[in-house]
Amino acid sequence: MSEPPAELRDDAPDEAVVEADRPATDDGTPWSRLAPRMIAVDLARSLLSLTPTAVAVGVFDVEASWATLWPLLLVGAWGVLGAAGDAVRWAVTRYRVTDEYVERRSGLLVRRYRSVRRDRIRSVDTTARLRHRLSGLRIVLVGAGQQLAAGESALALDAVSRRDAELLRAVLVDGAAAPAADGAGAGAEPDEDAAHVIARFRPWWVVYNLLSIWAFVTAAGLLWGAYWLLDTFGLDPVAWVEGLLPWDRLGRTGTVLVGLALVLAVGAVGMGANYLATSWGLELARVPGESGTHLRSRQGLLTTREVSRDDRRLRGITVSEPVLWRWMGMADTSVITTGLSIWSAAQPAAVLPRGPASVAWPVASAVLAADPDPVGAPLRRHPAGALRRRLWWATATSAAVAGALAWPAATGVLPAWAPWVGAALWPVALLAAVVAHRALGHAVVGDYVVVRSGLMARATSALRRDAVSTIALRESVLQRRLGLRTVAAMTAAGWGRYDAPDVEADEALRFAVAAAPGVLDPFLVREDE
Repeated sequence: MSEPPAELRDDAPDEAVVEADRPATDDGTPWSRLAPRMIAVDLARSLLSLTPTAVAVGVFDVEASWATLWPLLLVGAWGVLGAAGDAVRWAVTRYRVTDEYVERRSGLLVRRYRSVRRDRIRSVDTTARLRHRLSGLRIVLVGAGQQLAAGESALALDAVSRRDAELLRAVLVDGAAAPAADGAGAGAEPDEDAAHVIARFRPWWVVYNLLSIWAFVTAAGLLWGAYWLLDTFGLDPVAWVEGLLPWDRLGRTGTVLVGLALVLAVGAVGMGANYLATSWGLELARVPGESGTHLRSRQGLLTTREVSRDDRRLRGITVSEPVLWRWMGMADTSVITTGLSIWSAAQPAAVLPRGPASVAWPVASAVLAADPDPVGAPLRRHPAGALRRRLWWATATSAAVAGALAWPAATGVLPAWAPWVGAALWPVALLAAVVAHRALGHAVVGDYVVVRSGLMARATSALRRDAVSTIALRESVLQRRLGLRTVAAMTAAGWGRYDAPDVEADEALRFAVAAAPGVLDPFLVREDE
């Protein structure tokens, strides 16, 4: 298999992002400012942040004191300080795009210079919050290799005009010529008719995002915010809740169950509204450009977002299925690509919001566009020894829990039945061991190595074999007794490491050799030797 060019490899020796106090060289390209209309937007933001305080005092006759208005005053102060900071940032920030770099100068007391090599750019993320959309502004986030570790974009421009944002995307993603200071010469917009649409959003997907543990966290935030807001305006939400139902007739158990149901309902509504607001209008498409194709996604209702990912940086794809919601056919889909964050579904690595697996799997195949298709290929099952290892750990964990609770129960610190918690945990742990074993699988399909594992979230990952930089085989004492090994394929993309745990020992070596062609050749000995 041929090796990718040096400028496209993740281990290329040049730095993707450079920070300094001043530019190393100056080729004469003029610097541009951020859009001046952001000053008017920030002024309006300051006035809006003070509006709740004015309404509370002028309309609801709330006493104008710190004790009664401190939440609204803090919100107003935060808005004013944010607007002032944006004004200073506009005054001191400059940026430009040269033939080799995209550069930014910023800082008031400490001047900073940051540059990103154009041939190392992984993605261009164009975001517009509601205030940006109303004023024709955009936030441009340029992603490079450090985003994986730092959790932030390599270079951010907040905020530029919509026209300038489109020109920057055309230059940095499509490879058009660098624009002049007035935006001329940036190349034409991509032909929308030539774009191949892979997936579009369906509103009914919201049912996959209503029920989870995060619904209670969302409800807690919404209810707390509603409480202090109503209390600030002189309203009593506690009295309203007490009169909602005859709590004395429900009893303690009924009150707890009804309360949990109400909290879950509030959280489900909040999560559903957030999902619709962030995923509305999603369109995933492959768009041709002057230097190749890129994977583009557009989404958002109030805050819109457009992300363009260079297909030359694409290393594979992962489809994850949460175990508690697998019966619903739920799946998350994200690409394995260099320099993009994998910690959040809102980050560019996620190409499809949580939705039906019946959509996720065909989309994953279409994104890779490989023949043979690694996503739908059958995987090799792992041996019975892998199941025995998981059953052993399930039994040991349950026994450890029972033993840890036995002494406090014997001394009267815990009830006498506490050690039986470990016994009750044992069948659940055994069932989890069986589920975890059934999730195991691996295969080499064409140019891709495919691994699948995971209990809480069964993840199937297809990774390009030429992107595997390191292959590792390891075995614990228990694995050695069971004749098992774990094969780890390492790459400079995605999670960085993709494991095939508990593979039969001889099969593990054959799989490792096939997964990373040529990597293990210097360490292998032929049978005739």
